Amino acid sequence: MVNRRNFLKSASFLTLGGLVAGKAEALQAATPVRTETTAKKSIGLQIYSLGGELTKDVPAGMKQLKQMGYSTLELAGYNNGKINGVDMMEFKKMAEDAGLKITSSHVNPPTGEYTPDTRNTIMEYWKKTADDHAKLGVKYLVQPGQPRTRSVEEVAYVCDVFNEAGKIVKAAGIPFGYHNHDFEFAKVVPGGTGAVFGRHNKGEKIYDLFLKDTDPDLVFFEMDVYWTVIGQNDPVEYMKKYPDRIKLLHIKDRAILGQSGFMNFEMIFKQAYQIGVKEYYVELEGMPDGRTQFAGVKGCADYLLKAKFVK
Repeated sequence: MVNRRNFLKSASFLTLGGLVAGKAEALQAATPVRTETTAKKSIGLQIYSLGGELTKDVPAGMKQLKQMGYSTLELAGYNNGKINGVDMMEFKKMAEDAGLKITSSHVNPPTGEYTPDTRNTIMEYWKKTADDHAKLGVKYLVQPGQPRTRSVEEVAYVCDVFNEAGKIVKAAGIPFGYHNHDFEFAKVVPGGTGAVFGRHNKGEKIYDLFLKDTDPDLVFFEMDVYWTVIGQNDPVEYMKKYPDRIKLLHIKDRAILGQSGFMNFEMIFKQAYQIGVKEYYVELEGMPDGRTQFAGVKGCADYLLKAKFVK
């Protein structure tokens, strides 16, 4: 899986008209005051955001998330019928008891090398994974790990594997999606031995090839808007160009939403609504100031609940 923190040091010039939130307000444990407007908002969370803090006490953690204003969850940590060591159906009950609905899940095949030798293993993985998630009742099944893509030919083979995986997952009644990080925006050439960044370099962007060479009926895209920016691209432009392919978003910033100056969330949400995106998930990396991840995801929920441009 691609390192989520690649190229952060080189990204200081990427502002894209971001909204600066100023000084962070002190986070409080109390439930945010609900207004008639904010109460209608449906905010999702990718549970990767909480790491081990959630696994310490899942039922209590779920209740905290509901109190913060979250209503849907995207899972991480699936392995052979369990989520972070907890039976999937038991995990679902914990979420539903707290008033939360699991609507999506991030899963990765056991290998990042897509070759004829590994293809059968990958497909057997998808059969088992799709069956498990069909029982769970999720609306989306998403791969967040980028396979090896060092040349145009390797990308083409990966797309072929994605299409086959999409057929398997679709047969279980779930759409199959792909989630990007930053490295998908590197370029590859025919016969290449490695992807490279830079607008002056020759080649085609891996992400563009993924969009072009996967079947729209079998593969959709969950765009991580922050990693798209870090990859030196504009998520709004991609949503305009591919309105029928981008179905979900990860709403993400360097840490708490709206405090970095990187991200123009108002424009992102405006375009997302225009193309019919109905669900999104907050994702938070490690907190840089020592506060807990729970404090961080609460700050993100507070930002979205207060934002007038979020429906």
